[in-house]
Amino acid sequence: MRISIKSGRVIDPANGVDQVQDLHLDAGRIVALGKAPAGFKAERDISARGRIVCPGLIDLSARLREPGFKHKATIASETAAAAAAGITTLCCPPDTQPVIDTPAVAELIHQRAAQSGKARVLTLGALTKGLAGTELSEMAALKEAGCAGVSNALHPLGNTLIMRRAMEYAATHRLTVFLHAEDAHLAAGGCAHEGAVSTRLGLPAIPESAETAAVARELILIEQTGVRAHFCRLSSARAAQMIARAQHDGLPVTADVSAHQLHLTDMDLGHFNSLCHVRPPLRTRRDLEGLRHAVAQNTVSAICSDHQPHEADAKLGPFSETEPGVSALETLLPLTLRLAQEGTLTLADALARLTTGPARILGIEGGTLGVGAVADICVFDPEQYWTLDAKTLRSRGCNTPFLGWEFKGRVTHTLLDGKLVYEFSK
Repeated sequence: MRISIKSGRVIDPANGVDQVQDLHLDAGRIVALGKAPAGFKAERDISARGRIVCPGLIDLSARLREPGFKHKATIASETAAAAAAGITTLCCPPDTQPVIDTPAVAELIHQRAAQSGKARVLTLGALTKGLAGTELSEMAALKEAGCAGVSNALHPLGNTLIMRRAMEYAATHRLTVFLHAEDAHLAAGGCAHEGAVSTRLGLPAIPESAETAAVARELILIEQTGVRAHFCRLSSARAAQMIARAQHDGLPVTADVSAHQLHLTDMDLGHFNSLCHVRPPLRTRRDLEGLRHAVAQNTVSAICSDHQPHEADAKLGPFSETEPGVSALETLLPLTLRLAQEGTLTLADALARLTTGPARILGIEGGTLGVGAVADICVFDPEQYWTLDAKTLRSRGCNTPFLGWEFKGRVTHTLLDGKLVYEFSK
């Protein structure tokens, strides 16, 4: 379908565009900005007056719970939630059941996402077979099956030598290794940041050093092997500083942070609020400010949702026995916009952390509105206020600490490959 999106404020961080103009789409591609091409006649006009038109959002981490955990959510339900949130591309970690350690599992996820037709789903292949941390996976076959990188998710490797061999294998095939920096021995089954709050509540704690020690170890191996590496979900200011230094020294490393880490601290645990049970844990106000600074400096070039939908029972019981994670697709854009509203980022930079930043990390086409680009587009009203309500969440998981929060900025249209997959209606 030929579509014209008219009179919107087009913000394309990848090309430095920020002006009111029309956008014209044909055959799933962007064919013109501003004046329509000769002979172009739109079959549908979308009015974006007073709204912002930006590339479709790209989320670096979203657990869709399928295959293996359909009692929590499905690919169909979560890609529909993503479309309503302006997200057109999702990256699924390998800790499904079965694990994404064979091409067959990756292809299954890709096929089910295509059947849903609401969002594009990329997969990360397992770094080790079964994520057991002892035997390397067939990374070459996983790359051939379309995996965007490899990761061991939150599962530790058996020892440092295995990590070195894994990085060497990945480097050989030019695969990016996605790293969750956590020393399993220092973390020791903890569930909250080691500090005054965990001490007061009597919760088993995870010290900052569990992250920083792991970052230091991985940086040494990255330097030795030359592998391209991405650090997932940083939680401490010190780790962000270490990544900044490594980037300054020329190491091929990038990093992301989850949106909730930029707005919540361990103080939000209150009296054992299990909705704030996340991994890595919420840390101090100093860490929050340090992470915001890293995002502003582009040391952390992507903000992700770290979406983990759960059934209600998963968040019931003693804090340490509840399952970690937040249902976060529908708060990714508004939480990031809040950083711009508070002056931490410019609006263009905020959108860059959701579009061109993650696109470059994944090495994919997307995150831009340039002529010829895939027509993955998000249109949102930057002035519309709304309140997050469990009854209106489209995700199957309602486990979010942001219920009742008032946000400013609501998605009105989402287009995937030039097709309208979501339109807001009151």
